[in-house]
Amino acid sequence: MDNRGLVNLELSNLLLAFALILFAMALSRFQRLGQARKIGWAALRMVVQLLAIGYLLHLVFSVKTPLLVTSILVVMAGFSLQVAGSQAKRKMPGFYRVMGSSILAGCGGVTFFFCALVVGYSPWYEPRYLIPLFGMILGNSMQGASLAAERLEAEIGERREEIETALCLGATPRQAVETALRNAFSAALIPTLNTMAAMGIVSLPGMMTGQILSGTEPAVAVRYQIAIMCAVSGGVAATAFLLLMQGYRRYFTPAQQLRR
Repeated sequence: MDNRGLVNLELSNLLLAFALILFAMALSRFQRLGQARKIGWAALRMVVQLLAIGYLLHLVFSVKTPLLVTSILVVMAGFSLQVAGSQAKRKMPGFYRVMGSSILAGCGGVTFFFCALVVGYSPWYEPRYLIPLFGMILGNSMQGASLAAERLEAEIGERREEIETALCLGATPRQAVETALRNAFSAALIPTLNTMAAMGIVSLPGMMTGQILSGTEPAVAVRYQIAIMCAVSGGVAATAFLLLMQGYRRYFTPAQQLRR
């Protein structure tokens, strides 16, 4: 424990914590669920990525150049796109272009608003603020957009006859898929809404817990967490909305016919 009362985790402590991953893998093998390898690979990937980003952030915090910080944000967005694509079982037409532009515009716009007007730090590229905040907004927005894309694909597949009938009766493509868009947008917001509903009573969020453990006053940590959740909600909504507004058009031909 240091002079701030913070308990420093040594390598032995991390190895002991990793025993919980082995426990999860053992349960999977015992129940023959076939997930043990996936759990182990995900845990290994998490460790490698966090160690890499830790050393990289140490370098970035010491250099503090806008080009380097912006490059890291672009790389983060690129990796989020790759993860979203690898997790999607069925992809909408033009998935990567639609998802990429939605993430950049939705997350980028919300992050800029939040950092410039809500937090108001200077300079704008201060990595100690910009990178973690963008990462939190990006991670949640990617999840919401992925849910929206998958739900839209499923809805249009299930409602094909209904959509084609609406088109025959003179509806525009937007009108024909209105229900599908509404359901997809609702699906994108479910994880965020559940998190907000349970926050503070059922669970303590990670950022708030980390700040309290590092010695920050609970009242200050709570204000930061409230602000962060507002930004996350806005990022998820904006990214999912942009994806759906671009995505549904990909299912129709220039003649406004549903693609086969």
